Formats: sequence, structure tokens, C-alpha cells
Amino acid sequence: MGIVWLGLLLLVLSQVTLEQNEPLSSVEERESLLELRGSLGLRSKEWPRKPDPCLIWVGITCQNGRVVGINISGFRRTRLGRRNPQFAVDALANFTLLRSFNASNFPLPGSIPDWFGLSLPSLTVLDLRSCSIVDAIPSTLGNLTNLTSLYLSDNNLIGNVPGTLGQLLALSVLDLSRNSLTGSIPASFAFLGNLSSLDMSANFLSGAIPTGIGTLSRLQYLNLSNNGLSSLPAELGGLASLVDLDLSENSFVGGGLPPDFTRLRNLRRMILANSMLTGALPGRLFSDSLQFLVLRQNNFSGSLPVELWSLPRLSFLDVSANNFSGLLPNSTSAANNATAAVLNISHNKFYGGLTPALRRFGFVDLSRNYFEGKILDYMLNVSLDINCLQKATNQRSTMECASFYAERGLSFDNFGQPNTTKPPTAESSGKSNKTKIILAAVFGGVGLIALLVLLLVLLLLCARKRGNSNQRGNGVGPAPVGSSPPNPGVLVDFPNVGDSFTYHQLLQATGDFNDANLIKHGHTGDFFNGVLESGIPVVIKRIDMRSTKKEAYLSELDFFNKVSHQRFVPLLGHCLENENEKFLVYKRMTNGDLSNCLYYKNTSEDGTLQSLDWITRLKIATGAAEALSYLHHECVPPIVHRDIQASSILLDDKYEVRLGSLSESCAQEGDIHQSKITRFLRLPQSSEQGTSGSSTSICVYDVYCFGKVLLELVTGKLGMSAASDTEVKEWFDQILPCISMYDKELVTKIVDPSMVVDEDFLEEVWAISIVARSCLNPKPSRRPPMRYVLKALENPLKVVREENSSSARLRATSSRGSWNATLFGSWRQSSSDVTLTPAASGTKLERASSLKLSGTTGSQSQGSFHNGGEILSSRRRHSKEILPEPSGVHDVERLELE
Repeated sequence: MGIVWLGLLLLVLSQVTLEQNEPLSSVEERESLLELRGSLGLRSKEWPRKPDPCLIWVGITCQNGRVVGINISGFRRTRLGRRNPQFAVDALANFTLLRSFNASNFPLPGSIPDWFGLSLPSLTVLDLRSCSIVDAIPSTLGNLTNLTSLYLSDNNLIGNVPGTLGQLLALSVLDLSRNSLTGSIPASFAFLGNLSSLDMSANFLSGAIPTGIGTLSRLQYLNLSNNGLSSLPAELGGLASLVDLDLSENSFVGGGLPPDFTRLRNLRRMILANSMLTGALPGRLFSDSLQFLVLRQNNFSGSLPVELWSLPRLSFLDVSANNFSGLLPNSTSAANNATAAVLNISHNKFYGGLTPALRRFGFVDLSRNYFEGKILDYMLNVSLDINCLQKATNQRSTMECASFYAERGLSFDNFGQPNTTKPPTAESSGKSNKTKIILAAVFGGVGLIALLVLLLVLLLLCARKRGNSNQRGNGVGPAPVGSSPPNPGVLVDFPNVGDSFTYHQLLQATGDFNDANLIKHGHTGDFFNGVLESGIPVVIKRIDMRSTKKEAYLSELDFFNKVSHQRFVPLLGHCLENENEKFLVYKRMTNGDLSNCLYYKNTSEDGTLQSLDWITRLKIATGAAEALSYLHHECVPPIVHRDIQASSILLDDKYEVRLGSLSESCAQEGDIHQSKITRFLRLPQSSEQGTSGSSTSICVYDVYCFGKVLLELVTGKLGMSAASDTEVKEWFDQILPCISMYDKELVTKIVDPSMVVDEDFLEEVWAISIVARSCLNPKPSRRPPMRYVLKALENPLKVVREENSSSARLRATSSRGSWNATLFGSWRQSSSDVTLTPAASGTKLERASSLKLSGTTGSQSQGSFHNGGEILSSRRRHSKEILPEPSGVHDVERLELE
């Protein structure tokens, strides 16, 4: 019997070998392979021209003389192919039996063609990870009904996820992670009954998680982290096969963990960090199979379930930065299982003594709690800072500890001293409370009167100061060095701004702050590269308190405490234990800052210097505008960055912007409340509230600086956003005359010569140049708000294009509030004013004739948009009709560059 089975096995193997070794029989498919080889610029090393593809070519799989699989993953293009890489795979449509196409890690810049879902009916595996693909996912992919695996991660895909993907009933793996997809998760995904892995992390998805996801009985891996999802449905508890769940970095505001999650009995890994979850953890939530649990940076309260401490396979537990409280369990059942497990319960309200339950964990962080008593002998790799422990350094004060325990009716051991504090009796507590109420009423009344008097005095002084500064003229110029106003009295809740690192940890991460790891000397501190013990690459800022104002680092911590947005560099933590030196720890951005990566060395053997393409540059500009728009229009009060330049724009591995240099940021001066009080008291007030003088603490200053960054991206001339006044003036003298709303070709004189720009891209470059000039308007009130600048960057062609329409009468009444109307009004002012003359100079900039606007009714100007939407007429209108100029404003204003 065994001989028979052996014979059958040999027969099957020989049949498979014959199928694999059979030469290509289709002439059409051979020609298509050669066409694909040429369009992708593949090298002869992998795909030689003459040998048979089925027998010799790397990555080609054939069956019965037909091509069924193509794998070019990680291939390199020829030198000629690298000059203009494109998503040129039209020849694939001829492979009607193709079951697998894998191009992961092979650059295919461009969009997925619609015919993909119409001409490849046999396709079962489509792998396009890390291919630099752009634009939206075509809805026709829903026609690939045989597809079992779809990988589109690590690209630049945008738009909504098409609901037609719910038609892929055979799909087992769907990976759309690390893109820029928006909208909600399609409800049609509930029909993907064979799905075992779903990854849509690191996008911009919003809305609720569809309840139908909970019906996917075969789903084992679910990752929806790093999005903006708003609700956590209880139906997810029906995922009986789920092994790995990651829903971290979302916005489940006001919600807790549904009790139905107790049904996830096969779960081994659960990550729900920083998702705004609240409430207590349900009982019996965790099964014995759980190995990895992260609940940090939420608002959970109550005590940790007792069974959590004794899970046999648990190797990583992080519940830091919540509101958990209670005592550690006294059980020693799990203490005998000494492992290399990690426990982090820092930044909570745990109290009482340390117990043997901690013995099983090899690495423990108990910092910023209220533990008391003695430190256990076996505790080695442990962080105990900011507690109430005996014979330990860097602990809370006696008053803070005693107060915490007294609020709970408990006695505090007073760090082992004989006068142990006890909870107050009811009688003494009542008398004390009456005395406190009386004293509070008296001092409160006196304090209120004193505060009102002080407020009136300050308002008078500020009003006089503003009145004087208004007489000196308006205008905003570059920020003078060291001009940032201090922010005294900043109170920061440190648990909400990252982890607390020890000085020893930072020494290890940077090699004792070795000069080899020094990045630069900044004006607020020195920056060092480092690697944490966990392997995370970081940048550490060392702040010398003897030469830097205390308010600088406190303001930055306060910024991260109040502002949470993906467009800012992540602050991982801080180290404040040294008196003379403070440290801030940021996540390292792979591509550094814009000033260092606009030009880069080619990684190929020739080592030539190359520059970022226009698509990437526009992406960077849009990302920076998004960050500033958030600060100016979504923060209350508005926040001014005050240090916008190329070195402040940090870039991750996908060239997504993470804005840095936040130590100078502050709230905008002259807010609306002060203006109302000033008018009520009939005090003098500047004609343009918040824009007088040369203050940098107003949002229009950021707009001005951002305009210079835009011109740097267009021209490739870096350094101007941080240059001196004289250099900026010379630069403007050369650049601005070449930016005209009426002559696109002029801009070609200033475009970065290293950047390949076709006709369509040139139109975008032209539009962005116009936006930049609008931002550089010498009159602060005429600069466009950042929300309008962001709209223009997202729709650059709408700035300059005209479309045919017969609605001229509608356009005549177009809204002044539209973003493009504001830009055009700003353009007119910046084109007609002298923008480059320092205050001390009497010379004027010569303007090109193309920048002059005729005052006759027959002159032409750019069309406007109705309500910020579609173009309503192709007939051009004079710019006064787009944004009328206030009467009395006819003088030429000069930009102060002081």
C-alpha cells in the first residue's frame, strides 16, 4: 500500500515539474511580456530578452505554457527607466489566465487603471504595497470576484474606500493601511464572509465602525488604528475567531469598552491606546489566551480586574496614563511565573503597598502613582518616581501624599516616620470645613476686587501701548531673533504629554550625548539623534536652563498638552529631573526636514543629486498648510507658530508633514474679548486689531512666512525662509516679477530647473506661485487666511483655470467669502503695492508690466467662484468686482523687515 502512495506522489510531482518547465506557448503573451519589460524599464538581469520567460525569467510562473503569475517585487529599473517611472502596465490586460501580480516595493507612480477590474478575471492575488500609487481606488476592482488577497498599503491613495470591494466574496486578506483614504468604512464589508485579515490603519477614516464587521466569523486580524473613527460597536464582540485587535489612536469620545467584548475568548493581542475611551473595564473581559494588552492614554477608571494579574500567557501589559486606582493584589499565584514580561501602570492613581504580584514582571513602571511603604528586594528593572515610597528618590511631597490618602479615609505612613497621618474625625472635619468656607469667602471677595482693579489698569496700559504702536504704521515682517514673548505661569499636566524618561535612559539612547549624534544647535536647545531601549529612533532636545528661558520648554509642553493633531511632530516624552537641563523626546522623522531632503543623493551606483518631484512638493505644502490652518482656525484662541521655515517642516517616511519647532508658538494677540472690553471702556484702539506694529504673535505673520516656503518649493532655492532682510529683498526682486496672473510662461523663469514639469504640472506651479505672492501681501489684513490657502493648495487648478458657463450674472454676485475670491483680492493688493522695500529705504521695486492692472472696464482679471465652488463664467472680471477695495485705502504700504 505504501508503494502505491509513493508512486502517486511521484506522479503528481513530475506532472507539476513538467508544467513549470514547459516553455511559453503563447506568442501574444511573449510579446506582452516584452512590452511590459520595456514600459517598466526592467533590467536584463531579471528579464533577459532572448531566453524563454517561463524557463529563465525571474518572477514568471507558467502553467501549461501560459503565464499565471508575475512577481516583480523589489526589482530595480534601468537607469533610463528611473528617469520617468510610471504606472505603465497596460500589457497585463493580455494575460487572461493571470492569477497573481506582485509589484510590492517597485515604484509605480500613478493611479490604478480602471481596466484592472475588467480585464483580469482570473486574478486571485494583487499585491501593490509600497508602489507610490496615487489617486483613488477604482471601483472596478469590485469585479475581481476571484480575488483572495488585495494589498494596497503604504501608498498615497486618497478618496473614499469604494463600496464595491464588498463584492469580493472570496477575499481573505484586505490591506489598505498607511494611505490617505477618507470617508467611512463601507457597510458592504459585512458581506466579506471569508475575510480573515482586515487592515485599514493609518488613514483619515471617520464615522462609526460598521456593525456588520462583527458578523465576519472568520476574521482573525483587525487593525483600524490611527484614524478618526468615532464609535465602537458592541457587535465586534461577535468576532469569535479574532486573535489580534488594534483600534488605537481613534476618537471613541465618551464611550467605554462594550461588555460584549468579553466574548472575544481567542484574543491574544488587544491594543486600544489613545482612543478617548472611558469608564471601568468589564468583568471577565480577558481570556487566558491574552498575551499583549495596551490600554494607555485613555480615561479608564476604577480598578483593574483581578484576573488580569494572573493570566498565564500575558507578556506585555500597558495601562499607563489613565485614571485607574486601587490596591495591587496580594495573590502570589502568578508571582512564581517569573518571566520577561513588561508592566506599565504609570500615570494612574494606584496606592497602597507593593506586593509579590509584581514578581512575575521583568520590567516594571510604577511611576506617578501613590504607592507607599518599602521597596521590595527583588525589584530591579523598575521605575518608581513620583510616588510615596520610603527610602526612594524623586517622590511626592508629604502633604501631597497625606492629602491623597486622607481623601480616601486612609492613613499615610509618612515615609516610615513615627508621626503617621490618620484620616480626620467627622467632628474636626466639620469644624475645619466651616472655617475654610468663611476664610475662602473673605479672601475670595478681597481677591476679586483686587483682580478687577488690576484688570482695569492692565487694559489701560495695553490700550495706550497699542495706540502708540498704531501711529508707527502697520505691517508684519520677519521675526527678529529672540523676540518671542514669554509665557509666565504656564501650568502643564505632565502625564498628558508623553512618558517620563530618566536621565540615564537618555544617556544610553544618545551615547552620553556624543557629538556624533548631534544634529544641530537650535536657538532653544541642542538636538541629538538617539535610539530608545525599545528600538524606537528618537530626536532628543537638550535645553540648557542657564541660557534659555524657563517658559520656552513649558510653553512647548503646554502646546502638546492642549493640541492633538497628526500634522505635528509626536512628542514621546520628557525628562525634567535635572535642575539645569531639561529634555524633550520626539519621534524621529525618517526624512528629516524640508531643508535637508528637497535635494537628495540617488541611492543607485551613480550617486547623482536628485530633487523631489512636484507631486511630493505640493503634498508637503498642503500638509504644512493643514497644520497651520488647524492652529489658526480650529484652536481657541488661535495659535501662532511664529517659526515657519523649511527647517520647521519635518517629513516622515511617506513625506507626510509633521510640523516642528513649536517652542515659539503662542496664542494670537488682540483677541476678540479684549476688543469688546476696549470698546466698552471707550479706550483707544488700533485700526486693525491684532496687526499693528511688527508683532509676530498674529496669524498673518505665519501666512507671510508660509508664502516664502511656497516660493522655496517652486524655485528650489532653499534658505530664504530663514534668510536676512537683505537676502530676502534681493530674492524677491528676482522672483516676484516673474509671477503674473496673466502670463503662465513667465513662471518658467523661476521654476527649479532640476524638477521635471510637464504642461499640467506647470499650471499647478503657476497657481501655487500666485498663492505664494498673495501670502506675501504687504498689508496684513489682505493676506488670505490659512483655511483659504489650504483650499487653494488642495485645488490649485481652480486658481487659474476657467471653464465655459453661461452664468455670468450669477458670477457678478459671487461671495466675497469664497477662498478664491479672497486670494484674488489679496493678489490685486500684492501686485499693486510695493512689497519689498524696507522701512528705512526710499526705493521702490520695479514691477513687470504683466503685474499691472488697468483701471478701465475693458481690462481683464481672473474669474471668481460662486460660494467657493464651480467656476460660473469664463469671462474675466476686474479684481475690484471680485474683492472690492475699501474706500480710503490708496497709499502704498511698505513691508517692515526689521
